Amino acid sequence: MRFDATEVEIAVPARRLPAVRMAGFRQRAPVRRDIGMIAHPAVTLLIDLSQDASLSFDVNGAARRGSVVVGLLPGELHATGLARVDCLQIRLEPVAAAAVLGPAAELTGAVVALDEIWGAEAVRVEDRLRAATSWDDRFALAAELVTRRAAARRVDPEVAHAWRRTLGARGRLRVAGLADEVGWSRQRLWSRFRAQLGITPKHAARLIRFDHAAHLLAAGHPPAGVAAEGGYTDQSHLHREVLAFTGLSPAGVAAAPWLSFDDVAWP
Repeated sequence: MRFDATEVEIAVPARRLPAVRMAGFRQRAPVRRDIGMIAHPAVTLLIDLSQDASLSFDVNGAARRGSVVVGLLPGELHATGLARVDCLQIRLEPVAAAAVLGPAAELTGAVVALDEIWGAEAVRVEDRLRAATSWDDRFALAAELVTRRAAARRVDPEVAHAWRRTLGARGRLRVAGLADEVGWSRQRLWSRFRAQLGITPKHAARLIRFDHAAHLLAAGHPPAGVAAEGGYTDQSHLHREVLAFTGLSPAGVAAAPWLSFDDVAWP
């Protein structure tokens, strides 16, 4: 199942914050839609702005409704719109997530209700965003919220540097080289990175590399070419990594509906 402009309205902000990406989604017709979500190298806030909390999630067989935070590597996750859905999606790179939400390590592998993290503020945030008259106003409110919360804490500059370098290189860097760049031992970088971002540098590189490969597959590139461009040893290596992250084959990822609007939502 693929999406087109007649089914889902997508809005994006004119300006973006560092390490933060936002998009607004409005399902035009009140129909049930089941979407298998693909892992991204980001912690994701899905803020349900529908009037009747229409968004629901199935997380490894457990149901959740309303606004959630999707941590890194959440496992099998399906989102379902039971009626007309308005949703603000905020993707936070792990460095930003650790500042905005607290240590990202606590979110790895988890899907958590937003009010479990923000308490009563989650309801106030939803109400303010729902009352806004345009997506531009919603983006401005969300940007103010993220900026304010991010000012309260920071990750180590060395960890932030290692993340940015890994992301920029699409996962094709060695941990020893990153440790040399920041002047730490390999063991110290490994430990601090995992404690603050929730995954090891090596696993972060795998996730970033997979994300690039998944988008190439969704764009119609053949698996053999994706394996070569993505830095995999061969097509079988790509297949094993895609299966490990999604439970799908490369062909299954290429058809994943969650990726079909990524180029529009996250240009």
